[in-house]
Amino acid sequence: MREFIINKNDSGQRLDKFLEKTVKRLPKNLLYKYIRLKRIKLNGKRCDISTRLCENDVLQLYINDEFFDDIMPEEKSYPFLSAPAKVNIVYEDENILLCHKKTGLVVHEDNDGTADTLINRILHYLYEKGEYDPEKENSFAPSLCNRIDRNTEGIVICAKNSESLRILNQKIKDRELHKKYLCVTVGVPKPAEATVTAYLEKNEKTNTVYISDRKTPQNKTIITKYKVLKHKNELALVEIELITGRTHQIRAHMSYLGYPLLGDGKYGINKINRKYQVKTQALFAYKLTFDFKTDGGILSYLDKKTFEINNVWFQNKFF
Repeated sequence: MREFIINKNDSGQRLDKFLEKTVKRLPKNLLYKYIRLKRIKLNGKRCDISTRLCENDVLQLYINDEFFDDIMPEEKSYPFLSAPAKVNIVYEDENILLCHKKTGLVVHEDNDGTADTLINRILHYLYEKGEYDPEKENSFAPSLCNRIDRNTEGIVICAKNSESLRILNQKIKDRELHKKYLCVTVGVPKPAEATVTAYLEKNEKTNTVYISDRKTPQNKTIITKYKVLKHKNELALVEIELITGRTHQIRAHMSYLGYPLLGDGKYGINKINRKYQVKTQALFAYKLTFDFKTDGGILSYLDKKTFEINNVWFQNKFF
């Protein structure tokens, strides 16, 4: 028999979701079967897959040892420990961390399988601070709430606890967080300010997207708001706010409008990129505003706060 004491970060989860994270070797069909057979009990009583866990609940599992990971703590090797612990912090408190991701760093592991990712750097940083210990967590680890491309620079949000993660994910879904970007376009967008709508379809094999002005069952609506701040010769400095947030939305949508981003190898103009010797897209997630329309719970103190990074490399270089 194995026993789990539900901690604060585990509470609020459905029983089946918790078990999928903590007993990863247990197939789903057996999980459901063991619940029916009362081989999984909550506080000594029968439970259901949809039961919500509460802090200090006692979960008892009468299942075979083969489904558990029995590696002793001293023998465990955490992938995040092989990543640097250095994080460029924009803002930090007990619930969240806003970091400045640099160009070239991926947020999560990709096909290259590198351990040096933004999330692993954050985990290592919090581990050394004593704010994250995998041995004390059953199912939770600090998590990123948004992501940006490897070659896009800017602010990324990390939730340090499960309640903050839940709130932030809902606020993002409800569009109560406003993210603004600065970019350099080849060509000066006309009109100088607009909110534009199109439809995006992703090709998973090529990791590219296709933009259309027609809605189909396969594509998704995208809405992009832009404003030209200044321009010089053939280049323009443009502020962009994403009303929707899709894969490569800014890069592909601006290219579709006829104003590709400088340095963009996928949707840009390589001849122009070589001319200005820019090898990565000139795109920077520079401003984040919390604008809650509903209760922010433990994050209410963030309402109406704005965080901004001013050292955007291409402003002085081209303007």
